[in-house]
Amino acid sequence: MAICTHIAESNDTQPRSTGCEECLEIGWRWVHLRTCLECGHVGCCDSSRGKHATAHFHDVKHPVVQSAEPGESWKWCFVDEALAP
Repeated sequence: MAICTHIAESNDTQPRSTGCEECLEIGWRWVHLRTCLECGHVGCCDSSRGKHATAHFHDVKHPVVQSAEPGESWKWCFVDEALAP
């Protein structure tokens, strides 16, 4: 199975926060965290109230996030709807 070019070209980017940036600002809780591999934005997953990782993609078009959960390293491309372990 071929990996999309966005995932193949993504970088290991340091997270800008230890929690969802938007949820921390407004006092919401999140379920899981995702880190944008282009700018380091940390957003919550689609199971969370804010869905801020997906919102970040729609706002700035950065295509790839990586799970920020302990023990997980998978990546997701919003453009190609592709998952890489």
